[in-house]
Amino acid sequence: MSTVEQRASVSGNRWLMLVHQLPSKPAYLRVKVWRRLQGLGAVAVKNSVYALPSSPEAQEDFEWLLREIQDGGGEAMVCEARLLDGMTDSDIRALFDRARDADYSAIAKEARELAKELGRKPSHDTRADAKARLAKLRARIAEVHAIDFFGASGRETADGLLGGIESRLEAFEAGAEEANAMATKAKDIGDLKGRTWVTRTGVFIDRIGSAWLIRRFIDRDARFKFVPSKGYVPAPGELRFDMFEAEFTHEGDRCTFEVLMAKTGLGKDRGLAAIAEIVHDIDLKDGKFGRSEAEGIRTLIAGICNGTQDDDERLARGAAVFEDLYNSFVRGRSRGSR
Repeated sequence: MSTVEQRASVSGNRWLMLVHQLPSKPAYLRVKVWRRLQGLGAVAVKNSVYALPSSPEAQEDFEWLLREIQDGGGEAMVCEARLLDGMTDSDIRALFDRARDADYSAIAKEARELAKELGRKPSHDTRADAKARLAKLRARIAEVHAIDFFGASGRETADGLLGGIESRLEAFEAGAEEANAMATKAKDIGDLKGRTWVTRTGVFIDRIGSAWLIRRFIDRDARFKFVPSKGYVPAPGELRFDMFEAEFTHEGDRCTFEVLMAKTGLGKDRGLAAIAEIVHDIDLKDGKFGRSEAEGIRTLIAGICNGTQDDDERLARGAAVFEDLYNSFVRGRSRGSR
């Protein structure tokens, strides 16, 4: 098990807290400590109180920082804490997720800009520059992965965008239009029946929509399983979606719903295509399609998720929303064709 997986597997009921006080001078000490805390992935739970999930590595990291603070004339202590009242474990995990989502969002923004600059037929110099920039983005996202203790939702988007750029560059180098065609070749839906579909806990728009798509058009008897975002090893007969190293997840600037449609030959269904654009706009927040329905659907799904933490219930209630949405597009088109 890797260091990151070890950290992710640590119970959220125990936290390490660094409590410190810095002298007013030298000024550089404050900046140095702040940068070290950011590099460790620690989050502020109170003024001058920073937290990490409890683990031997986190304890060592905080102890080294404690010595640096003391050597600089400051005061600090490290303690292990279990929350009893006030802030909850979920509140602290949300702080970590928000911090990492901000990191992933910044990387995703640069990746989209790079993909746009790459264009359809980039020159040799453009490709060389894109490779160098991609390598830097890969290094940055690896650093974020290392401190993404609870699997922030922005990871799939950022990973997918970088993977899409990498695939495009490889195709350009090989002159492989045929390779691209093979990569998007539809899978036999029959091969996807009778499977258990695995995804991360805490489902939201893309996973709820994808689950509806799977049960509605791929396998009506599909079973769903919800697991932690990291470290899960699929059993025989299981397929992962919208999670790290999944068989179906973000690719390039496409969300999981779009990828499922493309890989299962459902892309010609105009009702599904409209829903895919809505899910994309809500999930990736890039305004690519500018669907007017997106804000209303986002509000509905957010209401469902705020009303229950049970993922099966979220899927069931969300499926009703997507079914009604699909029927509105299909029937609306039928009426318009008369």
